[in-house]
Amino acid sequence: MIPDVTNDYDVVIVGAGPAGLFAAYELAGKDLKVLVVDAGKDIDKRHCYMSSVLSCKHCTPCSILCGVGGAGAYSDGTLNLRPDIGGNLADLTGDNESAWELVDYVDRIYLKYGAPQKAYSATGADAEMLKRRAASAGARFIDIKQRHIGSDNSTVLISCMKKDLESMGVSFLLESKVKDILGDEGACKGVLLDNRAIHSRYTLLAPGRVGYEWVNGLVNRHSINYSYSGVDIGVRVEVSSIIMDPVTRINHDPKFHIYTRRYDDFVRTFCTNEHGFVVKEEYEGFVATNGHSMHSNESENTNFAFLVHVELTRPMENTIKYAKSVAKLATTIGGGKPVLQRLGDLKRGRRSTHEHISRNPVINTLKDVTPGDISMAMPHRIVMDIIEGLEVLSKIIPGVDSDCTLLYAPEVKFYSLKIEVDSTMQTNIYNLFVAGDGAGLSRDLINSSATGILAARGILSRMQNG
Repeated sequence: MIPDVTNDYDVVIVGAGPAGLFAAYELAGKDLKVLVVDAGKDIDKRHCYMSSVLSCKHCTPCSILCGVGGAGAYSDGTLNLRPDIGGNLADLTGDNESAWELVDYVDRIYLKYGAPQKAYSATGADAEMLKRRAASAGARFIDIKQRHIGSDNSTVLISCMKKDLESMGVSFLLESKVKDILGDEGACKGVLLDNRAIHSRYTLLAPGRVGYEWVNGLVNRHSINYSYSGVDIGVRVEVSSIIMDPVTRINHDPKFHIYTRRYDDFVRTFCTNEHGFVVKEEYEGFVATNGHSMHSNESENTNFAFLVHVELTRPMENTIKYAKSVAKLATTIGGGKPVLQRLGDLKRGRRSTHEHISRNPVINTLKDVTPGDISMAMPHRIVMDIIEGLEVLSKIIPGVDSDCTLLYAPEVKFYSLKIEVDSTMQTNIYNLFVAGDGAGLSRDLINSSATGILAARGILSRMQNG
């Protein structure tokens, strides 16, 4: 049901991803008029045609990235139950104890709506073995307690949460794009859609990672204080599951941190999808890759992101502009599709062809790709970091740097500008609050959800104190 948007609201939340939904949860049931606005569709109407016709139909907006549940709805659905993975909550809460308490609180909400009770964690001899292997290779294994929801079960969880929020009086306005905020004398008074204005006492921006460019426009138009964050650029690696099974049985989404030999750059594994599938993401002007895994449908492969962290200093500090240029070049080289290359071909300086891919022992799960040469699409330094990093990783996980290992490019994680906030998550614009990946404050489901909780508590505190 579309709410009557001519009325004023106590709180308008822009974005129905984890940050927006968890903020709405914290505000629900408190006799407040809360509206959640999102450019995408409801969770049960989001559908990617890639699953049936194997080629992107360029939907606007992309159903993989937009809609109720945000981009996380179709991710692997892994909950990393630590406050210092995917962000640093202690920076926002003020201390580590409060940060851990917030993670536990967010975890209980996920459990309430159907997250599995089973948690994964490398313990005892298993954890010691992985740490020893990593240390001997000059890397580091990060032990994390995790829950795996799965891409298929995430949609059910999100649907349950949205229905509960609606039963508690939260309204949703979907397939509606917010153009701007309503600003007046240094204060936010609501949001502006294409054809109407919605006034509110408080506004919370939680647009998610897909909203990074929109956020950039806002900070410039309204002089919102921010700083530049780093960016992660790399590839999606796909190997036979039998290579990764010994490690993923110990830790579902293992995190390995590596510093490369030549450039001393930080490279990490991220978002491991055990027996999963590589998928394509459609952004404005370029494509990227990601990974999914499900409980009900498995492949013979496991994939993970392998990312190089990039920080820039003067005169070029805009990491987002830099990462977009890399992603656009890769998209150009791939003819509008991700570039796929065998690791053996990359090491030998030759392009992968359709013939190479067709006879490769590892069968690519993403078909809408262009076999090619990643070294033509990405900076030399990043390519060398990936090759050297995989060599180190192979000492921990034997076989991961095999010639038949598949690399998809680009995989880019935009973290947006990092918007400066006070202890209540309010920006320098009065009554304008921010949360989540789109504000540069988080990089995973737990941290994004937690920042939404913090922003909602900040709004409630402001209401109580006038």
